[in-house]
Amino acid sequence: MQFKHPELLYALFLLLIPIIIHLFQLRRFKKEQFTNVALLKKATLQTRKSSQIKKWLILATRLLALAALILAFAQPFTSPQSGAKKRVETVIYLDNSFSMQAQGTKGPLLKRAIQELVATIPEDSKISLITNNEIYRNTSIKAIKNDLLELDYTGSSLSTNEALLKAKTLFTNNSSSIKNLVFISDFQDNDNDFQFIEDKTLKLFPIQLQPESRNNIAIDSAFIEKENSGNLSLHVRLTDFDKSGNTVPISLFDQGNLIAKTAVEMNETSEAIFTLPDNQPIQGRLSIDDNSLQFDNTLYFNINKPPKINVLAINGASDSFLKRIYTPDEFNFSSTSESQLDYSLLDAQNLIVLNELQALPVALASALKSFLERGGALTIIPSNNTEIKSYNSFLTTYGLALNSFNNSEKRITKINYSHPLFRKGVFEKQVTNFQYPRVNEYYELSRSQGASALEFEDLKPFLIDSNKLFLLTAPLNEANSNFKNSPLIVPTFYNMAKYGLDIPSLYMIIGQPNRFDVKVKLGQDDILSMENKGHSYIPQQQYFNTKVRIQADNIPDIAGIYAIKNKEETLEYVSFNYDRSESRMNYIDISSLKGSFVSNSIEQIFDTIKSETKINALWKWFVIFAAALLIIEMAILKYFK
Repeated sequence: MQFKHPELLYALFLLLIPIIIHLFQLRRFKKEQFTNVALLKKATLQTRKSSQIKKWLILATRLLALAALILAFAQPFTSPQSGAKKRVETVIYLDNSFSMQAQGTKGPLLKRAIQELVATIPEDSKISLITNNEIYRNTSIKAIKNDLLELDYTGSSLSTNEALLKAKTLFTNNSSSIKNLVFISDFQDNDNDFQFIEDKTLKLFPIQLQPESRNNIAIDSAFIEKENSGNLSLHVRLTDFDKSGNTVPISLFDQGNLIAKTAVEMNETSEAIFTLPDNQPIQGRLSIDDNSLQFDNTLYFNINKPPKINVLAINGASDSFLKRIYTPDEFNFSSTSESQLDYSLLDAQNLIVLNELQALPVALASALKSFLERGGALTIIPSNNTEIKSYNSFLTTYGLALNSFNNSEKRITKINYSHPLFRKGVFEKQVTNFQYPRVNEYYELSRSQGASALEFEDLKPFLIDSNKLFLLTAPLNEANSNFKNSPLIVPTFYNMAKYGLDIPSLYMIIGQPNRFDVKVKLGQDDILSMENKGHSYIPQQQYFNTKVRIQADNIPDIAGIYAIKNKEETLEYVSFNYDRSESRMNYIDISSLKGSFVSNSIEQIFDTIKSETKINALWKWFVIFAAALLIIEMAILKYFK
């Protein structure tokens, strides 16, 4: 038993006063003389004993009654917590990722959780609550009730460990307080085991909400392939996580108008193919009907009229292979010799190719450095008699340097498939055995602080990239190499040009690093915006002479097709979709999670928390006990003879 006001217990010393009075102020008996008192002796003795007992009983009841009143004013209580007087902090993590769209026994998991929170937690109880994209510090259910009822799903998903760390930041640094963390989620298996280290100052209450069914069909991805007939093939990949074998209709819309529809017989992974006209802009939307998760039933994409990429070759050797790659339908290709170079042309280029120049003049090196700083891409192909010193004064700025010329033959055998040049749309699968190109002579590198895209058989770089500077370590003339005849030549140089103007892809994924270029010349103080049906964003952007580089990592947060605008002028469209990692309905088994009280009921968890921190006030019982003692005293005075 504990006391709210223990200082009042000092009043118990006052009980000594009536005891002292009782001991020192006893009533004396007066003797009276009678002629014959023998018959009265027995009655006299009995009367004295009865009077003494009665007085002791009255003293005891009064002392007990007074003590009970003093204890009542000290407000005694009991609690299961040893530190019942400690501050109690409650933090709630509510998972509002897309996997919580799944249907439970009482509807969507998230909506059920919100309703139970509102109904279970007392309105004025102090709590802190976080979701994947919102934080409510030191508030109450009453204050955030409307926000909770309007809470929507978000594509900003957190792993269980990330959510745990985020929730812990809402607790104070008070080591003596009782900390309760209520973790409400479906605990989706995202290849990241839920790790909770037992902590005496923190109690974890995981609540796992699980759907009735784990059936889900999702539009996983889409990509474009060009056909010889001038058409495009749109390949759409669908995933059936339950392997139901059902037939699913899929519809293709352009600006809201249905332009094609087909049915796909589902396996674990299936594909639908649509034929689209080439060079026709499309603001596309793919859609299926599936009653499970809704966010992955739609995939947005767009095909813009591609801007032409400006490529300039500064030649010291034949550029015929470059002309075959940089065709007029996609590129504005121009070439010149170093002696006839117009330096004013450099600012307008997206890619500059130094094609086997013997030396790199200081003026050109300075101009190329400024060109790279403005976001352009540069490819350097050395010659057989390169003046290494003139090149290295430029290359060392980018962590590269040529060394001696090695006249031993080498084969190009390794492709770095993770390099941006080859990461997307180049290879259907990794090739380990192909017709290896060769070089007769090559340059060793004394510095190679970059990412190798292609390597020789001894793992020395053939093509290395450092901050959009692509350096080949061997001349490509026919006397030295057959690389021009290799199938690798086209995707390699084609994607180098794409590096100079990063055209938006078919679609981008929300929450991932998204960077693209918009070919436009802006006026002073002009900025680009992204707009879609009332949603408007101003992304992070960097202006160069002929383009604007947009970095859209954290925005937008809603899937759709967005117009890139300069004031009222629409320049092009970009599409954003939610990450499909939430589509897989696999869940972690948390039943054996140590140091926690696992449940699937919000009401049960909060009843447990309430019982562990509930204070049983006892002062009313002491008041009743004091009143009962007073009644007993009155009864003794009246009826005790």
